[in-house]
Formats: sequence, C-alpha cells, structure tokens
Amino acid sequence: MSEIFKSSATLSDAPVPVTVAGIAIIATRCLSVLMLANELGYSEIANFVHRSAQSWDSTLIFIASQLIFLFELRCAFTLMRGSNRGRWGYVATQGVVLIYMLFASLGGIYPEIFSIDGDNNVQIIHHTLSQKIPDLLVLMLLFLPASSRAFFRKR
Repeated sequence: MSEIFKSSATLSDAPVPVTVAGIAIIATRCLSVLMLANELGYSEIANFVHRSAQSWDSTLIFIASQLIFLFELRCAFTLMRGSNRGRWGYVATQGVVLIYMLFASLGGIYPEIFSIDGDNNVQIIHHTLSQKIPDLLVLMLLFLPASSRAFFRKR
C-alpha cells in the first residue's frame, strides 16, 4: 500500500497556480459549510434537513447538493495530482451549479432552496454571477497560466 503513495505525484510537482486553485476549492467549500453551521446552529440545521426531507424534490436537491460538494472536493484533490479529469469535473460542477442557481432564482425550478433574491431578472442574474466570481478566479488559475496548461498536458 505504501508503494502506491510513493509512486503517485506529490503536491510539490504541481505548479503554484494549480496548488493555489486546489487549496482554494477545498478551503472555500469547507469554510462555507463551517460558516453555515455556525450561522444556523444545531437546531436550525436539523430543521433544514427535516424540511428538505418533506418532499421528494427537496430531498433530491438536498442530496444533489451534498454530492456536488463531495465531488468538488474530489476534483480538487485529483487536479492537484495532475488529473485533467479533475479540472474538467470542476468545470462541469460549476456549470451545473450556475444553471441551477439561475433557474431557481428566476423561478423556473421549484423548490428554490438555493435561489438568490432580487427585484428584477437583471438584478437576480447580476447577484448570481457575483456569487460565482471566486469560482471563476479558480477556473482562471486552472486554465490560463502556461504552467497550469503544461502541467495538465503532460499528465
């Protein structure tokens, strides 16, 4: 078993933009969960899970959000090892999340668990896109620097 860990790529093999992007994905996702837990408290988290389990559509969206969270973490770890699938997996999850947030915020999908409020459609779209700016910066770190592109190309 130890031979598997010795032969795999280490974190020091990854260029700085890829390492920063991977750590940023992990940190932002874990910190967002901690901040949400701190804001809601135990009783409100239990209440949220209970409300999410009241109907099938809420339950499916809740489970999907947890799976996306875990998949994003997995993508972060694999992209730091040089897997191009991790990079494209993260792009796919961001696309799915953005599309869901836009549809839920504009009233196209019920229930709107992860929707963003606004007065008109332009304001809603602006707020939704502004929520995704950190993820866009992470994607830029994965795709724009020449060292990042070369790292994923050689793997």
